[in-house]
Amino acid sequence: MIRKNPNVDVIYDVLQLTVAAYPASNFIKSLLFQYQERGGLSKKQLQDLHAKALKVNTISAAKLATIEAVILKKPTRYKSPPPVITPIFTKDASIGQHINEILTKYPQHKMVLFLKVKYDNNEQFSVAETAEVERFYKLLIPKSV
Repeated sequence: MIRKNPNVDVIYDVLQLTVAAYPASNFIKSLLFQYQERGGLSKKQLQDLHAKALKVNTISAAKLATIEAVILKKPTRYKSPPPVITPIFTKDASIGQHINEILTKYPQHKMVLFLKVKYDNNEQFSVAETAEVERFYKLLIPKSV
């Protein structure tokens, strides 16, 4: 952060006064340590510091207003909602229906039994396997007209 006068550090002053007011507060001590180590605080940390500093009577209103201005200056980060999980493969209901109709008429058909297991395990059918199911359906299930 670029300051006009590097000798004036309002956040550090407020941290010092808050530590003096709450000497047993580990939270304020950790904020002070982080400010000294990293040179700054996040927007949420500044908001929490401001909330604690409001309860201290020895801190001037000008310093509190400066902290409010710094908080307002910082960007607010929003979490985007997690993406909707869509299945990679969706079952083709017509293929499942064809397989069931073939198996009701011919329950021992080995190729269709194999394809049913594959269909039930949500495995993706190749183009050739889909064509096989369609071919078996046309051959084995006569159209009733």
